[in-house]
Amino acid sequence: MFSAYSPRAANAYQRINIETSMHTIDQHQLVSLLYEGVLNSIATARGAMARGDVVGKVNAISKALRIIEEGLSTALDRVDGGELASNLGALYDYCTQRLILANARNDDAMMLEVMKLIEPVAQGWNEIKKNGVLAADAPAPASGQPALVEA
Repeated sequence: MFSAYSPRAANAYQRINIETSMHTIDQHQLVSLLYEGVLNSIATARGAMARGDVVGKVNAISKALRIIEEGLSTALDRVDGGELASNLGALYDYCTQRLILANARNDDAMMLEVMKLIEPVAQGWNEIKKNGVLAADAPAPASGQPALVEA
């Protein structure tokens, strides 16, 4: 009647759930979730390092790096985003370098530094929607990603 628990089946279900969610949220919310994912991954890495869990630390930092490189950085509109997109790109590059060094050196201070750099950007991004100041006037980038234009 009931089958045994299968991690593979559970992972497949979770993946389908995530993919379905991705189609129902707006681009602004997606970027907010990316920022949240980076901050949570770094916090997880810090906790794992404090416990001496090397594999957990490496996996969490790897996740944070992928989110920055494949999510946040690729979402930047480097053509029409102007100075803001350029500055965010430089910030993401710096954070990537610091996380790689933090991983290699087991340096909690570097991970904390990245968190302190990303947190105000994430808070500012969330405030855009709260204040109703989205770039509705700006044309959407060809990539379908948000323009990342702040007021």
